[in-house]
Formats: sequence, structure tokens, C-alpha cells
Amino acid sequence: MTITRRSGLILGAGALVAPCLPGGATPALAKAEMMGASRPDHMRFPLGDFEVTTIYDGFAQLPGPHPIFGQDQDAEAVAELVTANNLSAEKMEIGFTTTLVNTGSELILFDTGNDATKRATAGRTRAHMAKAGYAPEDVDIVVLTHFHGDHIGGMVADGKPAFPNARYVTTATEYDHWVGAGNELVLSNVQPFAEKMTFIEDGQDVVSGITAMAAHGHTPGHTIYHVESGGKRVLVTADTANHFIASLERPDWHVRFDMDKEAAAATRKRVFGMLAADGIPFIGYHMPYPAVGFVKENGAGGYTYTAAGSQVFL
Repeated sequence: MTITRRSGLILGAGALVAPCLPGGATPALAKAEMMGASRPDHMRFPLGDFEVTTIYDGFAQLPGPHPIFGQDQDAEAVAELVTANNLSAEKMEIGFTTTLVNTGSELILFDTGNDATKRATAGRTRAHMAKAGYAPEDVDIVVLTHFHGDHIGGMVADGKPAFPNARYVTTATEYDHWVGAGNELVLSNVQPFAEKMTFIEDGQDVVSGITAMAAHGHTPGHTIYHVESGGKRVLVTADTANHFIASLERPDWHVRFDMDKEAAAATRKRVFGMLAADGIPFIGYHMPYPAVGFVKENGAGGYTYTAAGSQVFL
């Protein structure tokens, strides 16, 4: 047998792939274990002199999006929109993301997430804060954007304050509405902290660099927060949009969770119109984790969402 240069190379390569063992056996390939699905827990990025950390509180899987989203539309119209964006028209996943802002002198938590005892797939804010390097005792201020259960469920843990050293910030409009309505969760999770609560209004600061912006409609006192440091800024939009396709591509569509649907739609167009015009990133409580993204006008009266990725680090 004559071995040419080409055949020698082929034989050499084969020897690397399947070396001979006694008896002509070939070595068994090691098989990696199946590890199961995994989820992220936090993402941190600088914002001027601040540090911002988004904390994954968990998720809920629900039927839909219709009729939760596009409540005033035919199911076919909603199905056409979401399937065109590679989403199922039969089931959806909604994520929950709380946000920490470290100003260097104060650690501020926006919303507290779900009650882990009532939603098995969520309520992870404190556990995931620990992975990010923070203890519940480190939180100086808890800002409540509004009083829906997935935002105030984490206020109490094991019958005690979940963030024992914090003071609380919200709006009087939100507080008065829910307490006046006798909402059970608000009475148990929010009202006990009334003496440690500061009420602010549109345009007022939580601390220097963090300013309240009225965004009513989702709830009567729903409020978002403009965060700025060193010329960099981000908007914490809470539940202004609850779905990254249905609520942004079609901001006029009604959403079951919005208490005043017309006001909520007007707020979406105002807030996301501003974000699109100014190119400001935002953190949306229900956006796909890590929940930081941008919008641009889509030419049809709505907005296209783009996950921020590494752009927030620039």
C-alpha cells in the first residue's frame, strides 16, 4: 500500500478521532447529565455614578395573550400579531422584575415582587438579591409603583417586614384608593408601614436623581421613575406596558389588568413616545428578563421593542 501525502493526512486525522484499543474496540463517549431548565437571577450595570441591578422575581404561565391583551379585539387579530412575532397564541409567560438602584449612599428597591407562598414560580426577589450581593437589611428605601399583588406581595416575609431597615415611598392617590377599598392584601402588607411611608407626587424626587412621573391608568396612582446620574438615564416604567408585543405594538389595545383602560392607553403612548423620541432605555416590570430595552416607532401608531443587551453598559 502506497501512502501519499493526502492519504497520510486523512489517516492521521482518523487516528485522532478513533484511536485503536486492544481487540479493535473504540472508546466510549462520556455523556453529560441533563441539567434541567435554568433561569437567570440578576443583571447589574452602571448608570453614571449609580449602579442598577434588575432582579428576577419569577414568572407566571397563563393562557393567552387574548383575552387578557387585546380585550377589545377579536381573538384572531391578537393571534395574528403574536404569531407574526414567533409567539404562541394559546399560552404565554409573564415575567416579574424588581429593580435595585444603588446611589452610593442609599440602596433603593422598586417594588417587592410576589408572595412566594402564593405563587410557586415567583417571589424570588430576596433570594436573588442575595446572589447579587445584597441582604434585605441593606435596602434603605422601598418605592412602590402601585399596589397590585405582584408588586406588594414581597413586603412581608414570615409575618415580619421583608426589608426591616427600609422606609417606603408611594403616592397618596394609590394608598388612599386601595386602603379605602378595603383591599385585603394592601391592609396586611402596606398599611402596617404607614408610619414609615412618604407620599410623593409627579415631579418630586425620591432622592436626588430619581424623580416620580405620573403614569395613571393601570391603577389610579400608578407612578414610574426617571433615574439619572452622570448624564446617563433609564426609566423604570413598572406596568405601563405588560407585554412586549401586544402592549407596545398596539398600545391602544385594552388590557384586562388596566383599571382605566383609556387612560392606560394614553399613558402608554405618551411614555413610550417619549422613550422612542429620546432613545432612553427603560426597565419594564413585565418585559422579558433582564427587562431592559429600547423602543422605536413602528410606523403604525405603536412601538417595536428591542432588548438592550450590552448597550446599557456603554
